Amino acid sequence: MTTNKIDLLTVAQFDDRPSMGRAAADAATGRIKELLGQQEAVNIIFAAAPSQNEFLDALTGQNGIEWGRINAFHMDEYIGLPENAPQRFGQFLSERLFAKVPFRSINYLNGNAANIEEECKRYTDLLAQYPTDIVCMGIGENCHIAFNDPHVANFEDDVWVKVVDLDVACRQQQVNDGCFAELDQVPTHALTLTIPALMAAPAVFCVVPGKNKVSAVRYTVNAEISTLFPSTILRTHPNAVLFLDDESVLGMQ
Repeated sequence: MTTNKIDLLTVAQFDDRPSMGRAAADAATGRIKELLGQQEAVNIIFAAAPSQNEFLDALTGQNGIEWGRINAFHMDEYIGLPENAPQRFGQFLSERLFAKVPFRSINYLNGNAANIEEECKRYTDLLAQYPTDIVCMGIGENCHIAFNDPHVANFEDDVWVKVVDLDVACRQQQVNDGCFAELDQVPTHALTLTIPALMAAPAVFCVVPGKNKVSAVRYTVNAEISTLFPSTILRTHPNAVLFLDDESVLGMQ
């Protein structure tokens, strides 16, 4: 492992995806245990994407985490997918995380709510009731974080949960990741936590492996901090760590 700083952002580089995932899980576990020594419960937001597989697998295998004192949230969800669709982010997290360890509570975004605006308010109220301690996230190929694509990203957003339309690059990533067979199958709209909601967390662990993320990493660490490349906001966070593997690290060159 090698580490360096880009503005405030710590960048940790690993030889392969498994070691990257284990290191990110170790770091998150350390933070969880530290917080549980100071407070009754810990509130964590999780991302749902294949890029998180190694991290989530390692996290569920950690020893000594009091899962019954952790409230879990997820950061984005498609609007309009059938309840049993395997591509739903809630389903992804249920299979890879929520069903494997006994959380205190699991709080899903409902992309099929009868009133989507009311769903945004409901989830906003939950985030206010359970202030986020940790965000575990990734970065999209177009530098989105959660579903804050460049055309809808707002570093000063005055809401914490909103409806967004997804740009073509974001939707194509879902095909590239093998989640959908064709672009036309990918929903055009989603619910997302906004950038201020994510950046309000005192700790952010960002896991970004794979060759498809080389350009995203390059822009994240080198581009001017702006909503043209939403992930650049990570460089302003005082306690964020970007975890890279042997492929995505090529974006550092």
